[in-house]
Amino acid sequence: MSGLKDLLSAQLYLLGWKIVQALPEKIAYRLFEKLGRILYSRNGKSVQRLRLNLGVVSPAATAVELEKMVINGISSYFRYWCDTFRFPGWNAEKIINTVKVTNEHLLKDPVAARTGVIVALPHSGNWDHAGAYFCAQGIPLVTVAERLKPEILFQKFLRYREAMGMEVLALDSNTLPTLSKRLNEGKLIALVADRDFSKNGVEVDFFSKKAKMPIGPAVLSLRTGAPLITAQVSYNQNGIQIDFLGPLTPRIQGSLEDRAKDLVQQCAENFQMGISKKPEDWHMLQRIWIEPEVSNG
Repeated sequence: MSGLKDLLSAQLYLLGWKIVQALPEKIAYRLFEKLGRILYSRNGKSVQRLRLNLGVVSPAATAVELEKMVINGISSYFRYWCDTFRFPGWNAEKIINTVKVTNEHLLKDPVAARTGVIVALPHSGNWDHAGAYFCAQGIPLVTVAERLKPEILFQKFLRYREAMGMEVLALDSNTLPTLSKRLNEGKLIALVADRDFSKNGVEVDFFSKKAKMPIGPAVLSLRTGAPLITAQVSYNQNGIQIDFLGPLTPRIQGSLEDRAKDLVQQCAENFQMGISKKPEDWHMLQRIWIEPEVSNG
């Protein structure tokens, strides 16, 4: 019965995708802004979770400031989804003209040198827009996606990202070897890397609390020699801002695992810097810190 319910939900989701694509731009974004306000007013688990997370990110915020941040965070989250639904109608010119970048050479230089490069980034701003920006310039991009249920929804997102020019790998036991091969071919690997509750997650200090983040990007860098950099994607009035930092190198000697863990901690520190600047664009409506539960006081 749950499988039928999931399939029905997916069909409604796909229908909504088509409808939003067909709407005039201003009407579509106004609709999603309204949907965001409805979600906020219901104060469900996702809104409560965002409030907890932003309370950790901005501990000095007053109750009023925090609530404004939550409202802006939900608005940013719904802007991401409206972008997602409408993105197939964007041409390369619009994609490129709505992006501003700092330290772009950190990505483009190793791609030009065909050494490959690994970009680790948090769930912030619109990371698909950032990926499409580099694909539109002819830079081959490879990423990884968890397999969604039902399969019809996973396939839709797969086609959506492939239409932008990305190669999308399903997360499984063959992922790391395939990514290593792509790096040896000089490609760009982009991995969202601010949350990992699997048995392989590395414990890090993140906003003075313990969280777990994936070790994969660090291991890939150490094994292949490809540089590891981080990216922070945030919204501005006309589109997105991408800020690159790096390349990251281990600050300690030791085993590959020890050095990889240090790189993951450095990723966490870079994420923290970026998120602190635009916390409302960090779309973390899920648990991020390890129990005991965080609290706003």
